[in-house]
Amino acid sequence: MRCCRASRVAEPQKFWKAKTLTQMSREEWESLCDGCGRCCLHKLRDEDTEQLAFTNVACRLLDLTTCQCKHYPTRTDYVPDCVTLTPAALLEIDWLPPSCAYVRVAKGQDLAWWHPLVSGDAESVRRSGVSVAGRAVDEREAGPLEHHIVTWPGKKPRAVRG
Repeated sequence: MRCCRASRVAEPQKFWKAKTLTQMSREEWESLCDGCGRCCLHKLRDEDTEQLAFTNVACRLLDLTTCQCKHYPTRTDYVPDCVTLTPAALLEIDWLPPSCAYVRVAKGQDLAWWHPLVSGDAESVRRSGVSVAGRAVDEREAGPLEHHIVTWPGKKPRAVRG
């Protein structure tokens, strides 16, 4: 008589667990971005102390509803100082949020539950409250950045399961 146990099929290894950031294909690298838009908020750095201050003011290219760059492939044509994130750049950047998938993977952590690669839903980031949707101001309407200093972009988000 044979045992009737259900056969266990091994789940394929998630690429972000199996590869380092430098081993990822361009497509894998790009898919790590959860689309929260936090990196597209302006930051201020004190020239004397190097202290970083976050604002709720978004780059003019960020769609404040979808949290997607309106001109991602050509963004540096519009915003020459837009940062191109690379594994090497991650070593120098101190302003990415702790929830950022690139930061998490670089630290050996798993992706957050709201990440589209985990949830299977591109809207999970917005619905969870992690994105800047509804919390950011367009730079063309903001006025002085100093009037928009906030702390939440640099903190671990309090995501709400939806």
